[in-house]
Amino acid sequence: MARTGQLDLPLHYGKAPRWLFEKMKLLARSVSEIIIIEFGKDYFLKRLSNPFWFQAFGCVLGFDWHSSGLTTTVCGALKEAFRDLKDSGIYVCGGKGATSRKTPQEIESIAYNLAKAPQSLIYASKMVAKVDNNALQDTFILYHHTFIFTKQFNWIVIQQGMSDIGKWARRYHWSSENFNSFVEDPHEGIVSDKSFLTLNMVDKGKEKSRDLIGQLSQRKPEDNFNDLISLKKEIQSLPSRHRVLLEDINPKYLHKIFLKTYENKPENFERLLSLANVGGKTLRALALISDLIYGESLSFRDPARFSFAHGGKDGYPYHVNLTEYQRTVDILNKAVNKAKIGCTDKVRALKRLHTFYSTQNTKKIRHKISN
Repeated sequence: MARTGQLDLPLHYGKAPRWLFEKMKLLARSVSEIIIIEFGKDYFLKRLSNPFWFQAFGCVLGFDWHSSGLTTTVCGALKEAFRDLKDSGIYVCGGKGATSRKTPQEIESIAYNLAKAPQSLIYASKMVAKVDNNALQDTFILYHHTFIFTKQFNWIVIQQGMSDIGKWARRYHWSSENFNSFVEDPHEGIVSDKSFLTLNMVDKGKEKSRDLIGQLSQRKPEDNFNDLISLKKEIQSLPSRHRVLLEDINPKYLHKIFLKTYENKPENFERLLSLANVGGKTLRALALISDLIYGESLSFRDPARFSFAHGGKDGYPYHVNLTEYQRTVDILNKAVNKAKIGCTDKVRALKRLHTFYSTQNTKKIRHKISN
């Protein structure tokens, strides 16, 4: 998908005002319900996993057009909305900060009520976080993780990280649809406009590098330790990227981890990544050692290739009009109620209105261009 424009995404602190969040929750519930009734649960998840659609959704709900807060607030509104939509067959877990760490327990609780084993979903939740925190080292540390799934265990993940370098945020989208691997080009999309030094261990076409890292994790700890020491000694003669990646690695702290990986003998890169306490520095050290020993080049390709815009709380592009906002919620609620009893005229009318509006705008644009 081509990149067609750029907007910086500053990291903003604070919370959405309660009056706006309550309205967002109502509108999110109505829009979500209409989409599910019209197109089904899987289609709704597919829409949410699309970075552009998710951003547009946030704009419709009236959040900042220039803030990182859209991600956390929209996901929070969805979580509240689907508590009311108990019969929808869609479940929203996780959230921001400490709430994100409760995701496995929330998945387990919901799976228990569905009489299903939760292990596959819990594994997916943990792995997507591990990939974006440790296998994709782009200086962004996760602080938000929302896991959404259906009764059939189709799932998506929307998570966001922050970087202290310039105070920027980055959003990551995942989807189980057509999903092949946690460790090879797995993202549905990554949203950011700021590129920093990125060590991408999940880059497509770098299977050999991942295999070598997995093999090195099975070596005797002393061998990896000694190679890392030699790299630290040669730091001035290494390429600049390698020097930067080595700067904050202390070999003595990794010796215990090397011992653990040696004892566990992970059969591949994904299994290595899934081990507890195996973090970014461990993977980075093994990647640099593989480059030293085998000359297997590392990937520094930053997969963030989408831009996004936002919509309304701070008065940009205009202040939220509460009267109009509530009117929209009321109209959508009526359409949902009509659709539930088999009368979809209101929904069709909304579709016709959208088509007419789009057509008229296109005609106006063409007229202006022709003149």
